[in-house]
Amino acid sequence: MRPLDDIKVIEFCQVAAGPFCGMLLADMGADVIKVEHPAGGDSMRQWPPLNDGFSENFASVNRNKRSVVLDLKSDEGQHAAHALALSADVVIENFRSGVLARLGLGYEALAKDKPKLIYCSISAYGQSGPRARDGGFDLTVQAFSGVMSVTGEAGGAPVKCGVPISDFSAGLYGAYAILSALHKVRRGGEGQHIDVSMLGATLGVAALQTSEYFGTGKDPVKLGSAHPRNAPYQAFKARDGYFAMAAGNDKLWRAVCDITGHPELFSDPRFNTTPDRAANQTELKDILETIFTERDAADWIAAFNDCGVPCTPINTYSQALADAQVAHMGWVRDLELPSGAKTKTFASPVGMSAETLDIFRPPPDLGAHTDEVLAEIGLKKPDSD
Repeated sequence: MRPLDDIKVIEFCQVAAGPFCGMLLADMGADVIKVEHPAGGDSMRQWPPLNDGFSENFASVNRNKRSVVLDLKSDEGQHAAHALALSADVVIENFRSGVLARLGLGYEALAKDKPKLIYCSISAYGQSGPRARDGGFDLTVQAFSGVMSVTGEAGGAPVKCGVPISDFSAGLYGAYAILSALHKVRRGGEGQHIDVSMLGATLGVAALQTSEYFGTGKDPVKLGSAHPRNAPYQAFKARDGYFAMAAGNDKLWRAVCDITGHPELFSDPRFNTTPDRAANQTELKDILETIFTERDAADWIAAFNDCGVPCTPINTYSQALADAQVAHMGWVRDLELPSGAKTKTFASPVGMSAETLDIFRPPPDLGAHTDEVLAEIGLKKPDSD
């Protein structure tokens, strides 16, 4: 038994933010039905790498779902989509603001017939306001939100975060809000329209940067891997390459001084306190890297970890996924794609004592469940005789 076994979700979504939100609910057991256009479906289905014709990118955010194909521009498709939405507890959509409303599938139209419906809209900038009709992708939202102004090395060209944080943080906020609304409905409350914007989600997870601006009146700046309020806390170069070390308090800083054989650094007035070290971190980095070039990165990592100073290699994804901790947690799972090709995927990282969050349904082939799903609500495929 999974936590959301009795919840039905209709997903009108493409690419990343909306599908990721739907998959988070599906992993918890919700019956997530993905509605796609007959001509190609979710555009992410065409994204490489392709494994025997099936997109591994698509598979990574669409497991545990069923797929239905409907042409939402046709009367028959709209009728079927309307019936599906009313049969569900939750609707998720990530079209531009107003698009589904023009098709008769907006919140107001559906809520008239089902007041307890939870309807989550995920968009670039929100459902109202001067930018509501503007489109956006992870890159443009990272640029607009300020993320690219603090990413990369000082003086370097604008750089986006390598992980699409605007897409996936919006999906996380959406799933969190949906679960909160479900709790309210189960206590007798009405449904609601949840408005999640990628811009808002990206600013929301930038709490340290926004609070720095509010507190100082100055824009945060690029620091590479360094931290604006802590040091030593960044990537350092050793004899054979880089490693990351975070001595986030005075006790850990003393350990760094002892391990490096330079206890005098602990009493250096430039490095007395955490704020002092942060203010003089460029000088501190130069001093430490002169010391670190005497040994290989693995030696420093072992020495720091032996004394409780958080320190790690800077892994590639192949190295991170092959780590013993990842194996112990069981996060990497075998997956068979609809094409029959075998692959692996990163499963839900959430551990729950009473449930196992397995992959119980592979990512769906386009329209694989159309007949099955529509039959469950007493309909047949719109293009059937």
